[in-house]
Amino acid sequence: MADSHRIAELMTKNPHSVTPTASVVEAAKIMRDDDVGLIPVVEGQRLIGTVTDRDITIRVVAEDRDQATSVGEIASTELVTVDPQQDLDEALRLLARHQVRRLPVVQEDGRLVGIVSQADVARHGDDGQTGQVVEQISQ
Repeated sequence: MADSHRIAELMTKNPHSVTPTASVVEAAKIMRDDDVGLIPVVEGQRLIGTVTDRDITIRVVAEDRDQATSVGEIASTELVTVDPQQDLDEALRLLARHQVRRLPVVQEDGRLVGIVSQADVARHGDDGQTGQVVEQISQ
């Protein structure tokens, strides 16, 4: 088992986010500037979706859609999230089960408070267990 780190200790706090009306270009520029591959989509402070660099590539560029396409048109809305009070083991289980590299961290009320990534987990987790998770995600 991994040690007892809480997600709140590992996560990137207050990540940049966009509203559903933001353009995919705006989201891509934030990803570039912050060197991240996922942007949370929020209404107020409540998480309603996510957009990844891959989403932009597949759902905009490959489909020859306009650069003015809104984030809301391409956002993934079936979300896998984690609570900031959960422990590292739970993040590892979620990352592996859902084969994702990043988890939005949300409070019970749906308010976005952070992002925990595969890299965050790798820095703090047990090497053997983290290796298994990375292998499962990559399948």
